[in-house]
Amino acid sequence: MSEFSDLLFSSLNTDTFYANMLEQATDGVMIIDDQNRIVFFNGAAENLWGCAASSVLGHPVDCLLPLQKYLNHQYDTNQHLSDQVDHLPRTGHEITFTRSNGDDVIAEISLSSALIGINHKRYYMIFIKDVTEAFYCRKIMTIQNDVFKALADHSDIQNIANMLCHKVEQLTPGTLAILLQISISGSISILSAPHVPDDELLGLNHATLSPSDIQSLGVNPLFARQLIWDKHNTSTGSTKFQNCQAIGLYDNHKNVIGIFSIFSYKNQQITDCSQKILLGCSPSCVAIIENEKNIQKRNQFNALDSLTGLLNRTALTTHLRQMLAQAAQTPFAILILDIDLLQDVNNVMGYHNGDILLQTIARRIAAFCHNHHLVARLGGDDFVVILPDADRKKASALAHNLNRITHEPIKIQGRDFITSLSIGISFYPSDGNTVEDILAASEIAMRQAKKQARGSFRFFGKGANSSVRERLVIGSALREALQKKQLYLAYQPQICALSGVLCGVEALSRWHHPTLGVIPPSTFIPIAEETGQIEAIGLWSLEKSCEQITIWEQNAIYVPIVSVNMSAVHFGSLDLPEQIVCILKKYNLAPHRLTIEITESVMMRQDPETTANLTAIRNIGVGLSMDDFGTGFSSLSRLAQIPLTEIKIDRSFIEDFENNISSLVVAEAAINIGKRLGIKVVTEGVEHKEQEIKLQELGCDILQGYLYSKPLTAEDFPRWLAAFPSRWQHSRAHTPPTNALKHREQ
Repeated sequence: MSEFSDLLFSSLNTDTFYANMLEQATDGVMIIDDQNRIVFFNGAAENLWGCAASSVLGHPVDCLLPLQKYLNHQYDTNQHLSDQVDHLPRTGHEITFTRSNGDDVIAEISLSSALIGINHKRYYMIFIKDVTEAFYCRKIMTIQNDVFKALADHSDIQNIANMLCHKVEQLTPGTLAILLQISISGSISILSAPHVPDDELLGLNHATLSPSDIQSLGVNPLFARQLIWDKHNTSTGSTKFQNCQAIGLYDNHKNVIGIFSIFSYKNQQITDCSQKILLGCSPSCVAIIENEKNIQKRNQFNALDSLTGLLNRTALTTHLRQMLAQAAQTPFAILILDIDLLQDVNNVMGYHNGDILLQTIARRIAAFCHNHHLVARLGGDDFVVILPDADRKKASALAHNLNRITHEPIKIQGRDFITSLSIGISFYPSDGNTVEDILAASEIAMRQAKKQARGSFRFFGKGANSSVRERLVIGSALREALQKKQLYLAYQPQICALSGVLCGVEALSRWHHPTLGVIPPSTFIPIAEETGQIEAIGLWSLEKSCEQITIWEQNAIYVPIVSVNMSAVHFGSLDLPEQIVCILKKYNLAPHRLTIEITESVMMRQDPETTANLTAIRNIGVGLSMDDFGTGFSSLSRLAQIPLTEIKIDRSFIEDFENNISSLVVAEAAINIGKRLGIKVVTEGVEHKEQEIKLQELGCDILQGYLYSKPLTAEDFPRWLAAFPSRWQHSRAHTPPTNALKHREQ
């Protein structure tokens, strides 16, 4: 121990001891005199600045360090002299200086001063610690945290990428950052370049890397610099950029997904530090690109029809809006294709086999159109094909070819099916200026083709559009008609042909709209059936008519029977018999005083629901009448099976049967059928006395028409009744006057 102490004591007496200690210090040490000249510069300082001590000794410190920004020597000296302090510490300052190779160095400095020699000359000792890597690591971690937080918050990907580029540009002054995404095929798209002029991006945007480029980049991330710089210079020719640095980006499977690069300008050097920053930011770049790819996949999935893989209605609408937003309104055609008989396949063979048919047709359409026309599935069994720069000739040819490709048999469960397409065609802008208008126009034309000749095509016509608009207006107004009590019932008397007395009324729906005026039943009833409102109207008519004959009876007006029209929709519901029973009970009305009228086409249906409802209604005791008898395709065998109480001969058979022997024969045959089946026969449309006489001769039971009265409101009916011939008085006494009346009530 004494030997070490002696050695240390002897060393302290030499300048060599201090010089060696400072020379071997791991941090840079620099000593300057009171004239600001460097008098000592250790090895660590040489490494830090990249220059030899011999090149800086005797030179002002400002050649290496902008010390005047941080220290005022004159102030320090004066302060020291006044305070008699040997050491003046200056610790914790971060400064930035430039190494000889151009790299920026961020260092932490500490300063001490001392008075040396008999003259007490002041010297300053500066300790410099390199914190560049720690500084950039801290900054990169901050960037990464900001990026991942923004991704977790589902912020806009473009904004996140722009934020990343902006922060990197702040870390590397004099540079501009670009984040590129590379697809599987090698195509380049610019994900972010917030401050780069557009003309500097010409060679990068939509450029494509060759397979060899992708292979080289996959092996060497730094190969990205050569790729980007070459593609940029090839297209721009002259550029404001001096140089660039870039790094390849990869997913978890080592696939190339992007490139992150910075370009220098204003004669700014790109240093090794910039490369480290790019490398440090690469995880953030990969996360941004992967999220963008996931969004693209999700959007693509959301844009595709899950059954056929074609664009869905939402994607089609978006694409059409983009086409309409273009400055040059180039005309195009929209073809809506409807698969004929698909519903029959669904009903007979099940929806799975219907889907097979749908998918097969979709593949054929897509294969035929290839990349020339946009194809989408509109929904159900409808497809859309957009034909750019089209006229009627081109659209006709396309429609013909599309139908032709469906004629090849499709094998489903060992069976060959041959289908066809009903196609509607409209043109932009002649048939509409909005997406909704031109799609609706094609839909209207398609419905016409399907109605007139399946497997054909039709062009949209303005007349059809007017008709559709009228139906839309009426359909919309009809929804409020019941709520606002715009609908009412009119009652047309039915007269016994033998006795001439009233034996019932038919309740007929009427509509008076406050602005549209009187809307005839021939207009609004079909629309009600199309829009699904007929069920509500039918039930309202049923209850209102039962209520009305009860009110009349309370006022000493006896109406034996009321007939109410019901649609096919009602007979498809097994709730109908129960609904009828509830209404009869509500108004304490005997079942035989109600007759339900239904069309011939519905009566002929043999589905279980219709048959069950017909039987249940008759079991209640309510009458059943077949309306418009003779206008459809009645089967006599089916007619004999239906529990009818009456049939109604359509007015078309008696309009001219005095002069038309064919009409007379048909009317007589219908009356005879009723008699043979033991049911009453009602003839409507009786307007002349001659018709009445002839029908009486033929044995018709009940007559209805303008010869007796037009349909009357509930308020007008009593006044008509009072003016009716005196023979009506028999029925006012509540006694059915004839066998015919009794028969009808049974």
